Amino acid sequence: MKNIETCIVRHGDLIPDRSAFIDAHTPGSNLKENYTIIGDGVSESADRHVHIKETPGFNIGGAGQPPKCTNSLHIHRTAEVFFILSGRWRFFWGNNGKDGEVILEAGDVINIPTGIFRGFENIGTEYSMVMGVLGGDDSGGGVIWAPQVIEAAKDHGLILGENGVLFDAKKNQTLPEGINPMKSLTDEELSKIPEVSTADFVPRFVARYLDMLALSDHQPALVIGDKGMIHDQPGFTLELISKNSLSSDSYTSDQHEVFMVMKGYWNVTLNKEKAVISPGDVFTVAPELERSLSPSRSNHASIFRVRKTSDKAGPTIDFP
Repeated sequence: MKNIETCIVRHGDLIPDRSAFIDAHTPGSNLKENYTIIGDGVSESADRHVHIKETPGFNIGGAGQPPKCTNSLHIHRTAEVFFILSGRWRFFWGNNGKDGEVILEAGDVINIPTGIFRGFENIGTEYSMVMGVLGGDDSGGGVIWAPQVIEAAKDHGLILGENGVLFDAKKNQTLPEGINPMKSLTDEELSKIPEVSTADFVPRFVARYLDMLALSDHQPALVIGDKGMIHDQPGFTLELISKNSLSSDSYTSDQHEVFMVMKGYWNVTLNKEKAVISPGDVFTVAPELERSLSPSRSNHASIFRVRKTSDKAGPTIDFP
């Protein structure tokens, strides 16, 4: 039986990857830090640290960025859901990042559909973090970058191979024999990507923290799911739990559950072994194990719960 601490990734113990993606040397993006928390994620770096290798059918990661630092335009093949752990962020989308945008603050959730380019920027005044859930065990085979991101990276010594691995000229690395550079999307392929306005996007794919908190007063607030605030089935459900949402009694589940602390401190148990988790901590529980959770020392405490579902690991909502 696993010790409870082996099922917890502490925020203070997170090990950053500063060369995870193709824009790691590009000015404006070169100061970001990526965290691979549960599962391999979609990092292009062979040097990344994976905190918990075993996946529950989805991946958990995070990104930390100083003010004015940008995560460049990219597409995922499976669902990508973020909640804002701290700070103030601008999310934007479209082939040039100009189709639409939304400003998010601590606790807000955004569910970004597959098939459109997206990026995000820390517009606050201090280093801040977002936490992400990626659908599927393998996250759909990596990232598709906007052509302009690939070109900018070449100017700063980074080339992405067609095998999905980065090669850094600053470290005297070159593409191995038989490995070609990753191809950019063609103009024809780019023309097929839908343009989505802010007015169409935000009501369908954004949930505000205070709205979630209000709905969690007597039961968990279903944020993403078949009947959730964001009506989608991306391969997992996302719920917000606050102090009155659940009984503190122990329970079991036939589903793998992952808890990510948003605010406050939480008492958790795993087969009667106790621990306390705090903001930014991630707690993963395998099926059939006895678990409990209750807020500690704070009336304003909230925690996100993610559960795998049997639907596909991509959004079921299509844009016209």
